[in-house]
Amino acid sequence: MANGLLEGKVGIIFGALDEKSIAWQTALKCHEQGAKIVLTNAPVALRMGGIQDLADIIGAEVIPADATSMEDLDNLIVKSQEILGGKLDFILHSIGMSINVRKKKEYTDLNHDWMLKTFDISAISFHKVMQTAMKLDAMNEWGSIVALSYMAAQRVFPDYSEMAESKALLESFARSFGYHWGKKSKVRVNTISQSPTMTTAGSGVKGFSDFYSYSDTMSPLGNASSQACADYCVTLFSDLTRMVTMQNLLHDGGFSSMGMEPDVLSL
Repeated sequence: MANGLLEGKVGIIFGALDEKSIAWQTALKCHEQGAKIVLTNAPVALRMGGIQDLADIIGAEVIPADATSMEDLDNLIVKSQEILGGKLDFILHSIGMSINVRKKKEYTDLNHDWMLKTFDISAISFHKVMQTAMKLDAMNEWGSIVALSYMAAQRVFPDYSEMAESKALLESFARSFGYHWGKKSKVRVNTISQSPTMTTAGSGVKGFSDFYSYSDTMSPLGNASSQACADYCVTLFSDLTRMVTMQNLLHDGGFSSMGMEPDVLSL
């Protein structure tokens, strides 16, 4: 239901690839709630996905940017402020990629050059985005920066490979940079630990469909959908959550609190 939670707010959303992606759904929800948005993704992702279709629906502009490139990020944030008419109120970082996972390398035999690329794309890019935004003084007071995480940062999911370490690093950046953003301009920084979600990226993980079913059964509320996560992002971008910062927020239908679910035994 649209009730103007983001009326007058402007922001950047990273990572919308297709209708399955959380970033795509978040852009739709933010638009519905009154926000103006700039969409961005890596040039290669722009060629693969249908982001222009999303841009047409919500009246947004698309700016290509490699989130690991400080030069691209600088250009993105400067141009976004020009397009949106001033400083930003929110940023969504929805970026993650592992070459090792794509090539089905076992965790005990990873290509470490690929691992470093994973860290740069999936986690260090978050620090780069925040560093660039701070250098350019691009965030309004009481703004909100959110990145998407997963609870493999705290627990072992063997087939998630070094993406687990990426998410742990991502969450650490949210805490550490969140302190500096809070002291500077009351901007809050949080991560959302989302349920397994049927996105294009998520479904590329080995055994994902089986684990999706397991998690859905284990969770009292079932898995949280991409649309539900988008709603949660809206609340974090809104003024209703001004005092929430430096947190990893679990959005997983209760999975993270479960020990055993009898229904799992019948799977």
